[in-house]
Amino acid sequence: MDNLYSLTAHQLLDRLKAKSVSSEEIVDSVCKRAGAVDGKIKAYLVLERESAIRQAKVPASGRLKGIPVAIKDNICVEDELTTCASKILKGFRPPYNATVIERLKSEGAIILGRTNMDEFAFGSSCENSSYFPTLNPWDTGRIPGGSSGGSAAAVAADEAIMALGSDTGGSIRQPAALCGVVGMKPTYGTVSRYGLIAFASSLDQIGPITKDVYDAALLLGVIQGLDKENDSTSVRPKTTDYLASLDKGVKGLRIGIPKEYFIPGIDKEVEGAVKDAIALFKGLGAQIVDISLPHTEYAVPVYYIIATAEASSNLARFDGVQYGYRCGEPKDILDMYERTRGEGFGAEAKRRIILGTYVLSSGYYEAYFLKAQRIRFLIRDDFQRAFTDHCDLILTPTSPTPAFKIGEKRDDPLSMYLSDIFTISVNLAGVPAISVPCGFTKNDLPIGMQLISSHFGEETLLGAAYAYESNTDWHKRKPKL
Repeated sequence: MDNLYSLTAHQLLDRLKAKSVSSEEIVDSVCKRAGAVDGKIKAYLVLERESAIRQAKVPASGRLKGIPVAIKDNICVEDELTTCASKILKGFRPPYNATVIERLKSEGAIILGRTNMDEFAFGSSCENSSYFPTLNPWDTGRIPGGSSGGSAAAVAADEAIMALGSDTGGSIRQPAALCGVVGMKPTYGTVSRYGLIAFASSLDQIGPITKDVYDAALLLGVIQGLDKENDSTSVRPKTTDYLASLDKGVKGLRIGIPKEYFIPGIDKEVEGAVKDAIALFKGLGAQIVDISLPHTEYAVPVYYIIATAEASSNLARFDGVQYGYRCGEPKDILDMYERTRGEGFGAEAKRRIILGTYVLSSGYYEAYFLKAQRIRFLIRDDFQRAFTDHCDLILTPTSPTPAFKIGEKRDDPLSMYLSDIFTISVNLAGVPAISVPCGFTKNDLPIGMQLISSHFGEETLLGAAYAYESNTDWHKRKPKL
């Protein structure tokens, strides 16, 4: 029973159904694994071992009965520390559960703990946490990706059976690619954002990080759905059972390859692995077509105008008045505001707040923010035209490079921002995408392939990802810890 931590959720559910294992044994195995390796990885900010064991002892039913799930630290869990890995929310315990937490619990899942992240999800490397950086399980001298780096590293290192992350510009898919696991961003609105501490409200989306595509479909089916009472942007998807579409295959499916995503500077091993994946899809009967997404070149500047503008508004609420960190002995209210925010926010959070406030300021709003919004619609239209006229799915690399070394890009924010160049457009357009392992470099670093579909095309997306995964073994490889 000691290696239960290494299994997928669906493998464990089969064993639970057969009564060959218990929920307590699963939780004990995962917690022991985390205790053994998390000192090297630092995936968790809080591991609630005693709480998880108590949850496991309570009789439960549902699609995730007895399965431990790790939660990114920006998703509210009632009465449990939830800090967005930021000093300014030190000690904050939400008085309510996020909708996704309620849905996990209603299906018998066990909340295992909160995973590390870039502060307020501001980053692509998990180095911007106010506590400590998370390390990549495949090479602890390298970053795991971000901002959901803690969740991705926990799943890759078998410290969690599955996890939730949030994706604003690639923050699920990019760390999933760099850690060799599956990460999915659903269509905007498919999963309620109620209880997700906001970064950029028009871009944020909660999604699954799992060991394989089957588990991603399983977890998405649990957390998705209309949240009429709490989230007016949530919608009722076409299906609630994504598992039913996994065996459809890809024969006759049109897969578009955008020329803008195979650019000079992309790592040669990444490019080679993705082209091998294209060849495999062709061998499975898919039709490969060349397409163009002409406004891709504007995605990074547009994203960093819109995202920082929304972040500056969302983070205005953290001022030391009602909750979280407050500076010591302020002279007056202005001094309290200035010192609380100056001491509470990290360097990257301050950078984004300042940039966002600038593009929203009088005299610059129309020149930057409104223009960025107009180009955002052009990016969305590129995807709509591609899916209407040319293809059913789009295939790209997830990240232009494998995981880079800790500290390598810390002092070069622009270079760091470009790490998300292949994922940002998806959030701007609101379409779903998934990252699946598609190879390894000669240094044993994972490489991820991204599949993108039209709005609410999750069934087609998961079916194609499952077909690829069923014909490869990349997802079965484990880091040596």
